[in-house]
Amino acid sequence: MTAAVLLRPARTRLRLINRRSVGSFFLFTAGIHVGIVTADTESYRPFAEGALFGAIREAWDAVFMAHPTFWGLALAAGELVLGLLLLAGGRWARIGWAGVIAFHLALLLFGWWAWAWCLPALVLVTAAATAETR
Repeated sequence: MTAAVLLRPARTRLRLINRRSVGSFFLFTAGIHVGIVTADTESYRPFAEGALFGAIREAWDAVFMAHPTFWGLALAAGELVLGLLLLAGGRWARIGWAGVIAFHLALLLFGWWAWAWCLPALVLVTAAATAETR
């Protein structure tokens, strides 16, 4: 951490750490998707097998898996944008937080396994977003 960050009040420092952590995580996951697209797009195929609704499974196969390179890179681009918005701070971060929350809400449709990740993540990112937008 830089001296400038350490000299800020604790709440401001925590908001900055939260925003940078989540933003960096989304940059990392964008890179993961680029890696998946580069290595083997077929690894996306089972992602929706446990989806809560048959329509989600069917849409995954008919839309995403019809062009997995395009959609995998689109997913990477979306995560990259969300990460950059959070890292930019200010008004941009508000848009980023909204996107991160929407992203996790959408993931809930992909099955109960996603709930194990998304519910705790939603609690944390909603609290971080709320603290920053006050």
